[in-house]
Amino acid sequence: MSIAQRSDARVLQAVARYATAGLQGADAAEIIRWAADSFAGRVVATQAMANTTISHLIASVAPEIPVVFLDTGYHFSETLQTRDDLVARTNINLLSITPTMSVKEQDDIYGEDLWDRDPDLCCKLRKVVPMEESLVGYEAWITGLRVAAAPHRDDVPVVEYDEKRGVLKISPLLNWSDEDLLRYTMENDVPVNPLMYQGYPSIGCAPCTARVDAGADPRSGRWAGKDKNECGLHT
Repeated sequence: MSIAQRSDARVLQAVARYATAGLQGADAAEIIRWAADSFAGRVVATQAMANTTISHLIASVAPEIPVVFLDTGYHFSETLQTRDDLVARTNINLLSITPTMSVKEQDDIYGEDLWDRDPDLCCKLRKVVPMEESLVGYEAWITGLRVAAAPHRDDVPVVEYDEKRGVLKISPLLNWSDEDLLRYTMENDVPVNPLMYQGYPSIGCAPCTARVDAGADPRSGRWAGKDKNECGLHT
């Protein structure tokens, strides 16, 4: 489906307003089913391969929804293994996408260790642009966003219109606590990145992710020492 065939922005904005009210009190599975029914063939999800609950739910409720994984070229080996485990253990339709440039090509153009010198540009090249390209042709985007994992996002609704990307952003797990996530994970044997149990509560690219002390902000291990706490996917 081409961009021209996508619903008018005003229509999607109205859907977001009505959905926010209509889905009040709905559980994550109901929200995912609503997205699948409302946007058949026009909804996609993304998965970061830390805790894969959102993908597990999609596989159980609406396996027809494709799930995108951004292989930045900088991931921990444990992250890639989690991706492979998820595919092996579910019927998920996983699409593993990569940036236009390889790490070497990026190094040749911008110099080595761009992630250290200009992390915003590195994130844009290796995450934001490929993700936005993967959304082309879709009207709805399901994320695993949770307020408990990122308190600075506490004003985000379950369904919102992403004006920058022209899609509805749907976050079925938005109000799940850490306890809710752990309970579902244990009860359903959800694939989890082993780094989650080794002091990495928030996992991104290996060069920009550090261990976090117990009780510290879960996001403090991301871009530690830099004035940055977002890669740009949710801004």
